[in-house]
Amino acid sequence: MDHNLIIFLFSAVMISLSGVLSPGPMTAAVIQQGSRSGLTGMYIAFGHGVIEMPLIVLIFFGAGSLFHLEWIRILIGMAGGMYLLLMAKDLLISKENKPPCSKGGMGKFSNEDLTKKKRISSSFYSGIFLSIGNPSFLLWWGTIGVGLVISAISFGPIGLILFALFHWLCDLLWYSFLSLASFKGIKMFGAGFYKKINIFCGFVMLFYGGVFILNSLTKIMQLR
Repeated sequence: MDHNLIIFLFSAVMISLSGVLSPGPMTAAVIQQGSRSGLTGMYIAFGHGVIEMPLIVLIFFGAGSLFHLEWIRILIGMAGGMYLLLMAKDLLISKENKPPCSKGGMGKFSNEDLTKKKRISSSFYSGIFLSIGNPSFLLWWGTIGVGLVISAISFGPIGLILFALFHWLCDLLWYSFLSLASFKGIKMFGAGFYKKINIFCGFVMLFYGGVFILNSLTKIMQLR
């Protein structure tokens, strides 16, 4: 492999981690949903990748400048804020304050299996919607991401493919670690800890949802 390409990929991973490790609504969702399954982070990362991979392709074709359009950022912020507020509501007023029971007879197998499938689907779609509705995520790609894509293109198609793969692996490994740590913590500390996780993550979602909507409303007032 080209020595310069290796240096670029290492730099891209370091820059990517600066965004991945930043606390935000995605992190809160991984921790909260991870309390129910150690594999949640993986499913959220797959949902995140469904948005991120086409986004890299769009930037390659010059669409990165669209994320600087004020009205697009306003729409994204409003939609993302509303989605986060709905998630916060579900977490803060939920009556389900106990982690799912891991024991049960054969008669409960089909019901538990169905619950597991719903959980996987919920985590996967959370990864999608939290990506689409996060103005910071799209702004990162419209600025830092554009620069990385341009640098990757200089190494040809293999450079772009490897960059996209390594960037997504940062998401996959970090979110998988977070969800596993959350799941182990719930098993160790029990239902009380699970309830506190829900409340904490609910307030995080409430905070970011309010920030997204407030920023969008501020932009609307500035346009007048």
